[in-house]
Amino acid sequence: MTAPKLALTDSDLHSSKVDALVIGTVQGAGGLELAAGAETVDAAFDGSLTDVLATLGATGKAEEVVKLPSLGRVTAPLVIAVGLGKPDADGTVGEERVRRASGAAARALGGKKRAATALSALHLGAAVEGTLLGAYSFTAYKSEPGDGPVARVDLVTPAEGTKRAHTAALKAATAIAEAVTTARDLVNTPPNDLYPGSFADRAAELGRSVGLEVEVLDEKALRKGGFGGILGVGAGSTRQPRLVRLSYRGSKTGKKVALVGKGITFDTGGISIKPAGGMDEMTSDMSGAAAVVAAVVLAAKLKYPLEVTATVPMAENMPSGAAYRPGDVLTMYGGKTVEVLNTDAEGRLILADAIVRACEDGPDYLIETATLTGAQVVALGKRTAGVMGSDEFRDRVAATGTAVGESAWAMPLPEELRGDLDSRLADLANVTGHRWGGMLAAGIFLREFVAEGVQWAHVDIAGPAYNSGGPHGYTGKGGTGTPVRTIAAVLADIAANG
Repeated sequence: MTAPKLALTDSDLHSSKVDALVIGTVQGAGGLELAAGAETVDAAFDGSLTDVLATLGATGKAEEVVKLPSLGRVTAPLVIAVGLGKPDADGTVGEERVRRASGAAARALGGKKRAATALSALHLGAAVEGTLLGAYSFTAYKSEPGDGPVARVDLVTPAEGTKRAHTAALKAATAIAEAVTTARDLVNTPPNDLYPGSFADRAAELGRSVGLEVEVLDEKALRKGGFGGILGVGAGSTRQPRLVRLSYRGSKTGKKVALVGKGITFDTGGISIKPAGGMDEMTSDMSGAAAVVAAVVLAAKLKYPLEVTATVPMAENMPSGAAYRPGDVLTMYGGKTVEVLNTDAEGRLILADAIVRACEDGPDYLIETATLTGAQVVALGKRTAGVMGSDEFRDRVAATGTAVGESAWAMPLPEELRGDLDSRLADLANVTGHRWGGMLAAGIFLREFVAEGVQWAHVDIAGPAYNSGGPHGYTGKGGTGTPVRTIAAVLADIAANG
């Protein structure tokens, strides 16, 4: 996909030579109000812009889009008013609402050559991210891709701050949005083209493009190394598994951070096969892997003063005569044994191998993310991730994710569930014998493989990773790129505060 070109401007909106102007509206105490940045446009309408928009049905509701022909009142032929919802208690509009409104505006601008937006005057970084992500569409497999996104968007700069600060904000927000679109592209690539070998190649290419150290273990190296979880899950497919490691070391290195992401390029459930309905969405079962690959590349682009290594297990879970079975015992990397009771609980098996390997590097923090359990969707819905792990770091990750617009909720790891993972044959089983607390039991399973002293967080994105409904905010259908922005913000926080 070709992304819009973004440029900063301090020109007055009413005289901008563009195809469309974007302004914000809010639900004020007395009714519809204009957000900051729309003053000159309102003046061009003799102060009657809110009345005209209200006549067209505008209320200021979040993500509402109302189009108004300018009739020569301003240079642009079209004015697009986008709702921001109700202001906060202090009268301001939060970053996430600017991000979502910018996304809605970007979709409305599809096919235009050039536009200008006043939403960036409210929060520049949020407007940049929302514009780029809202304009995203995956058309690689379309014979007729359509009009495409708006070609260029001029961003009105905030009143406060220097030109240098604004330029830096534009650069950083653009890099973050590009990382999210990288993850989205990987998730949206169909599984006949994205399988363990090709995924490993793409991850390696992305890593090398920014100077990362790249290591790829094929099935022979995995067998020699004793990665029983990855090999077991991948045994049923003709397309053999991989383990990819991408390492970044900043020029001024501080804390060590390990990233691990689940890379099941397609999940049939294996011998414990899934129902046919909705199985096509299992192309997204590598969303965690896509996110950590994009995040470590982003860390290099933004030059975080950290050591960041992504350890990414990749496998395809297929049923065949060679597939692993319920009742098998796998010897994991590091020596622990696991009795397989359900081959559709495969993600935790490949993650366990990767977690043990990642912990051998002696990280201070470990962030692992996966489309792991249907129980996450039952508990928290399609847009809120469940975060488990070390109490303090778990809460830090959950709060950071919510702050950047990737809703997350801290969840417990109840000790009473650990006994339900006991196995009659092995060190532990891969599932409990019941359906209760499935998301939490998966977290407890993973905890068994985290080294002592490592602060860790497990982010279950089974729901948030893929949008099967209609577009909303800056999120279209398909892969969402969650939780790239959460990981990026946590890395930035660790870099700043340890």
